[in-house]
Amino acid sequence: LKLEMPTMNLDREVAVLATVSVVVQSLKSCATTWQKLISRVLEEQLEKVPQGNGPLAEIDLWREKNAILTALTEQIKLPEVQKILEILQKAEPKFTADLQIVLNDLKQHHMEAQDSAKFLSTLERHFKNLSTGTGVDVMSHTIPSLLNGLRLVWIMSRCYNKDERMVPFLERISWEISARARRVVDLQTLFKQDIATAKKKITEAKNTLEQWKKCYFTTCIRVEESGCKRYWKFDTKRLFEKTDYMVSICQNLYDIFQVTEELRNIFIPELITVTENPKAVEELQKEVNIIISPMEDLTFDPFIVETARDWAFVTEEFREDVTVEIVKQIFAQNLKDPPRYKNHPPVAGAISWSRSLSQRLQHTVTRFQEEEELLASARGKEVEQMYLQVVKKMEEYEHEKYCQWRERTEYILPLLLKDTLLTVTSATEEPVTTKKSVCFTLNFPPEILEIITEAKYMEQLGLPVPEMARYMASQEDKYLRYTSKLKAMLDRYHKLMEMMNEAETKLLDQYVQELLKILKSGHKRVTWKAVGIGEFILQCTQTIGKLELLVHQIHYISEGINSKLQSIESTNLFKFPHSENGDEHPGAKEFFDHIKCEQAKEVEQLVRKYSAIPQLLREVERRVASTNSGKSPKLASYYAYWENRICQALTQLIVKNLQAFNAAIVANEPLLQIEVVLSVSEITLQPNASEMEKMILQSIQDCVEVTKHFIRWMHGTCIECPPQHIRADEVVTFSFYSDISQSPLIIEQAVLITQNVHKLLASLSKCLDQWKRYDQLWKTDKDTVLERLAAQKPPCVIFDEQLQFYMKTAQEVTQQPLIIDEQFIRLQLAPLASAVQENAKSWVMSLGKLLNELAREELFSLRDEIQVGVFSL
Repeated sequence: LKLEMPTMNLDREVAVLATVSVVVQSLKSCATTWQKLISRVLEEQLEKVPQGNGPLAEIDLWREKNAILTALTEQIKLPEVQKILEILQKAEPKFTADLQIVLNDLKQHHMEAQDSAKFLSTLERHFKNLSTGTGVDVMSHTIPSLLNGLRLVWIMSRCYNKDERMVPFLERISWEISARARRVVDLQTLFKQDIATAKKKITEAKNTLEQWKKCYFTTCIRVEESGCKRYWKFDTKRLFEKTDYMVSICQNLYDIFQVTEELRNIFIPELITVTENPKAVEELQKEVNIIISPMEDLTFDPFIVETARDWAFVTEEFREDVTVEIVKQIFAQNLKDPPRYKNHPPVAGAISWSRSLSQRLQHTVTRFQEEEELLASARGKEVEQMYLQVVKKMEEYEHEKYCQWRERTEYILPLLLKDTLLTVTSATEEPVTTKKSVCFTLNFPPEILEIITEAKYMEQLGLPVPEMARYMASQEDKYLRYTSKLKAMLDRYHKLMEMMNEAETKLLDQYVQELLKILKSGHKRVTWKAVGIGEFILQCTQTIGKLELLVHQIHYISEGINSKLQSIESTNLFKFPHSENGDEHPGAKEFFDHIKCEQAKEVEQLVRKYSAIPQLLREVERRVASTNSGKSPKLASYYAYWENRICQALTQLIVKNLQAFNAAIVANEPLLQIEVVLSVSEITLQPNASEMEKMILQSIQDCVEVTKHFIRWMHGTCIECPPQHIRADEVVTFSFYSDISQSPLIIEQAVLITQNVHKLLASLSKCLDQWKRYDQLWKTDKDTVLERLAAQKPPCVIFDEQLQFYMKTAQEVTQQPLIIDEQFIRLQLAPLASAVQENAKSWVMSLGKLLNELAREELFSLRDEIQVGVFSL
């Protein structure tokens, strides 16, 4: 494909060479040769077709075209060729016009080949995987990636963006996928492999074919969603008709292997061991092999659409053989425990199952009779004989099942109807005094319902039913209503008993015993053939309703009592004073006086709530005992129950308040303030530690003594005990205080509070230790010190040192923190600081006075000496 070049010298300028006729003629001859060569090559390339049915053949074709056209295009681009074309263009414009048309065709076809080869090469590895790749994973990843690549080619390529190019290419891909599926499902070797391997290969081939179609339509949607105006609206029949047919064939093959596997699995080694006729089992195994033998010797390719009728004939024959064989084996295998339709009873269900198998056989034989070609074959006659044998066994089986059921029903049904309505799971003849009560369960024999169901289905099957069983079937709705109402009644009874606590159970013992008496008649006397079942249910329901109403009324009253107890239990007995200015806090006495005053207000409210409880209990008494005395013997245990609950609530009241008080004590939030003062030459708290501990103990005692205001009830009543006069001058009141004050929980909290307060006061004392360095200011005998100084008459420097010391001390005190917060106490150190300053200033004044006196003496003495000296002169 080498272009012929002229032999003359073309080194001169284009304009000069274009005027030389010899040169122009020679170049025209050369260009004519080029034109013919390029035209011939283009015609040859256009006539070429891919050498194969797959997509790789088309890629190879474009590569070959690209190589040839690239060789020509590169020569046209050579400088010598371009100069020749320029000379001819200048000398003979009309001649070069025809040549340019050919060159443009070359450029266009070259660009097409180059573009196609470039874009299709990006898909080459996917096509190689389709052709030679192995494994399910390879296919599951290859097909989606391939179609995504085709989508990009459709969008970006200048050649493969038209239906006339893309559809044939997709057909080649479809052919490649079909060829791969046929290689995987090779019928020459498929039936010689084990069933699991064969099923796996068929599934792989089927999945590959289905994935190809699924991914294609997914890609169609993605092309539309990408915004590309050229959609994939290709002829799907051209692309998928063959692959869809192959999918159906794969499904047929899979079903054949599945059925074969199920048939062979029936003949497990244990069956041969325990069966009475091992030879019969072996014969059945041979029959299974005979059924599938036609599949192993096919004389046609089932994957070709043209052989569809032949394949349908083979599969139909297989289905009919399998149907007779399967029915025979199902009947033999499930004889003792046959499968039943939903809601079918055992016996009628077994007979229905046997008849359904018989109908399947009859349908198969009817089809055999319609196909004379099948029935006339040796295998057809064998199938017909097998059918008659199996049907006879089924008829014998049905007769035996029915007779056994009839005999058993006529014997057991009268016995079942003698059962009582209820059974007792836990019972006691003693009065119910605890939460554990008598539990009843419905005693309706399930065999009755089964007999009723059997009778209904037996009549549907056209079999005669015993008279008593037919009567029971006619009364089914009535018995279902009875059982439903009894279940609802028992559920209501058990729920009611669960609602009552031990105290309520004792309170309502009379009513509970009345109800139990009625229920026990359903356990001991009333049977399922009795005429008074409805009356029994009505009586039980009415009695339960009466007790239920009473329990709800008592619960309503109990909620009111509980509400009062919760209010009592949650009362705050330690209400602390709140100052308007957050920096100011009350003194200790003021603080505890405020708490005591507030406690008195709260106690008044608490007693009012407590006093309202007996009235509520009298309401319970009115409803239960029809009296309003507050001392009904029937409610004695109920009174005691609530008195105990009150004691618990009061105990919790005191415990919670002491816990809250203790929490306030140890919290880092000041509630009261204590002054630190200088008293009798000692730094001390005001009030002191001992007084503080007494106040705390008194506050704890006041809290516990709140319970003295809650008077106990007289035994067996909800009436408060009157004061008891032991002596003329001594009256005793029975309150909850004597019991609650001994509670370990309260004692524990009281001890904890006193310990925490003691630790706190000890800590506060340590905070004052730093002030003891000033104790010489008031502990030193000032007069003695001053007399000694006066006698010594020290120089002024000594006085200056002393004065500076005391002045510095007075100044130093002003820089000390005057407030210290420790847990719930705020220490006010201002009084102490003021006392220290006063003592320091007192020393300064005394020393100044002494210095002044000594200085006066010195001055007077000096004056006298001066006067004596003057006189002597």
